[in-house]
Amino acid sequence: MAQKWIYRLEELRSKDNDLVGKKCANLGEMVHMGMRVPPGFAISVDGCERFMNETGVGEEIRKYVDDAGDTIHGIQKQVEAGRIIRGIIESRDMPEGMKHELYAFYDELCETVGQPDVAVATRSSGAVSMPGQMETYLNVKGKRELLKKIIKVWGSAFTTRAIAFRLEKGMEMSKAPIGVAVLKMVNARSAGVTLTVQPTTGDLTKAVVEGNWGLGESVVSGEITPDSFLVEKTSGTIVSSTISKKPRMVVYKKDGIGMVSVPVEKQEMPCISESELKEIVRIALQVESYFDMPQDMEWVFDADMTFPENLFWVQTRPAKFTVKKKEDDAEYLAELMTRIFKM
Repeated sequence: MAQKWIYRLEELRSKDNDLVGKKCANLGEMVHMGMRVPPGFAISVDGCERFMNETGVGEEIRKYVDDAGDTIHGIQKQVEAGRIIRGIIESRDMPEGMKHELYAFYDELCETVGQPDVAVATRSSGAVSMPGQMETYLNVKGKRELLKKIIKVWGSAFTTRAIAFRLEKGMEMSKAPIGVAVLKMVNARSAGVTLTVQPTTGDLTKAVVEGNWGLGESVVSGEITPDSFLVEKTSGTIVSSTISKKPRMVVYKKDGIGMVSVPVEKQEMPCISESELKEIVRIALQVESYFDMPQDMEWVFDADMTFPENLFWVQTRPAKFTVKKKEDDAEYLAELMTRIFKM
């Protein structure tokens, strides 16, 4: 019997990083914490390996790399290799047995949310940190499109930078330690990120929240200057707020997503209310306490639901930040180091 390669989120915990990748493992942990996570499922690293083996893609990649010999270490050859390997992967259909299992999970998700051909996000979930941005596909509808986008996510593990990294580390070129998160799309009224630490100073007493209208891709990508809020974590006091002019936002299109104009009357309005801001911070601090480490989280408010049930979380991970330089504040540094190394 073939090894299991698709998991419901509630089956996963953070310890399952090697099985499904960091993002999927954390989503499973978030579900166990009782957080509102969009319904969905996770495709394991083994799913990619099975696809590579059953379609012959892995062997074809190995042959290509062997034939390239030492030339593969040249940058131009690596650019070419990325294009060719992705082409090999994306030219293959998923084996029938895998296809049947994937479709069954998608049908179950459609039934759970009461919507046929429900729109989903397919997000890469690396089991190891590798350079190069792997792909995310949003507003994916129907079984065939879902299948195609999953294969494209697998192919995106072979960027030029990722190939160079594999060569440098002596990793097998045909291996792609990547899972895929498949989550129901949220009809985003507004979305953004929160960090339970000031990233440029390392101040652990403050939380930062940034957001924009529509989907969160405009915030994460840096295309739009978002609204920004600084909140004192202990008291919940809003220390400062900057409401930016937000002329553009990312929304659903018929297929995929696209950037559109924000209605003029909303461009200089805050994208979240004070009560919504405080709810974001309240939950983020619970997650920080749970993991005992500052968190970098992504949130979204569903336009079709009412507060506070309309707040969903789609990612949490350890926050990256700069250590604050305060030579006379030994207590601050001790707290910081304790949070970083106590795992």
